[in-house]
Amino acid sequence: MEFIVRPADPSDAEQLTRLAEAVSAEPEAWLITANGEWRSVGDERRYLKAVRRYPHAAVYVAERTTDGAIIGRLSLARDTHPASAHVADLGLMVAAGARRQGVGRALLEAAVEWARGAGIRKLELHVFPWNEPAIALYERFGFAREGYRKAHYRRADDLVDAVLMAYAVA
Repeated sequence: MEFIVRPADPSDAEQLTRLAEAVSAEPEAWLITANGEWRSVGDERRYLKAVRRYPHAAVYVAERTTDGAIIGRLSLARDTHPASAHVADLGLMVAAGARRQGVGRALLEAAVEWARGAGIRKLELHVFPWNEPAIALYERFGFAREGYRKAHYRRADDLVDAVLMAYAVA
């Protein structure tokens, strides 16, 4: 599959909303959403417009070149505390049909490039312990497990654990 990675544009809002809804609806429960729903298309568009003006955050997409479909998304945001401003948190999602084809790796490479330009020394992420394919991707890329956060997220009426992973940006 051929694709490009590029900064997200507000015009991507509808496709990004559909991607998030599809990933969050998978039975493996890969994604945390507020109240079980992703942002509306309008809210997503406003978010993407705001990110473009804010130097401490970025959103990248993987776009399939054959049809322009958005098949992956990576969001980054610098920690707001002055003592940890060298750290950025990231979130990654890839469409089910595009997994294990280099999309996640390409988005992570874009994250590292952005981090270097922003003076970020460490990238962090949370991943569910049952998401073994994602954990394997992150470890192959160079992320290390730094901790285990019990009952860290609320999913409906349940509290679920998360693995904290980090990557040292050189």
